[in-house]
Amino acid sequence: MIASQMNMSTRPTVGFIGLGNMGSHMARNLLASSHPLVVYDLFPESVSALVEEGAVAALNPADLADRSEVIITMLPSTSNVQEVYKGENGVLQSLKKGTKIIDSSTIDPSVPPTLAQEAKERGAALFVDAPVSGGVPAARQGTLSFMVGGTEPEFQQVKELLQFMGKNVFHCGKVGSGQATKICNNMLLAVSMIGTSETMNLGMRLGLDPKVLANVLNVSTGRCWSSELYNPVPGVVDGVPSSNKYDGGFGTALMTKDLGLAQDASTRTFSPTPLGSTAHQIYRLLCQKGLDKKDFSVVFQFLSDANTQLK
Repeated sequence: MIASQMNMSTRPTVGFIGLGNMGSHMARNLLASSHPLVVYDLFPESVSALVEEGAVAALNPADLADRSEVIITMLPSTSNVQEVYKGENGVLQSLKKGTKIIDSSTIDPSVPPTLAQEAKERGAALFVDAPVSGGVPAARQGTLSFMVGGTEPEFQQVKELLQFMGKNVFHCGKVGSGQATKICNNMLLAVSMIGTSETMNLGMRLGLDPKVLANVLNVSTGRCWSSELYNPVPGVVDGVPSSNKYDGGFGTALMTKDLGLAQDASTRTFSPTPLGSTAHQIYRLLCQKGLDKKDFSVVFQFLSDANTQLK
């Protein structure tokens, strides 16, 4: 116990804002690594769960900033991030000189450079964008991949902390590059999940056992993360949302948001993304059908139901 307390005293106090499906596990991994933790979320029950495990609750983002040496945000959208930092009782109102800020949300790549400049004008030591990949299982296991945007010295200053929550930490370039990398990754993820769902649905309609089909795909040229580790067919892979009625995981609404960011970037850079555009339309339709809160792998259920209706 004494050794644990001494270890905790050597770690910087981390303020964590955003305790959703991903953020709650990331925060728990910081607690497990003996980091003093201050937490805030709009949902009191999310805060209470972390407080029971040893975290301290903050009244609002400004209060959290006043108590923290490092601040990590993990929020759903660009507007949420801007509100937490720049809104009433926002982080920038009470920022301590020398604070290190890490935003792990997935947002518009044009926003982090502006926030970084404003944070540094308020005394922050650094502001990097560090969105993640790997989903809820990786967040729980501490094996996330971080895509970091910032200078090389800034990257080196945050790398060790990020390794308490992730397995792979990449320096992607200047501030905003982490977000650019993430939206490219998620566009491909959405396309591959739709492709996997189409393939599994077709195979099952042809009379194939889904587990056998998945086993073949996973050692053949069709192998991908969506098939091997996050298969959208219930019962094929244990512990993933498809085997839990598509609850938990990465929400369809969030995937739709990320695909929208990718399409905005595609338009801005004159980059043709026909499959990305189609994926965006499909996920928008899923949201319209009331599946916005289900994991994004629910696209399999949607396609399977559509197939049934066409018979």
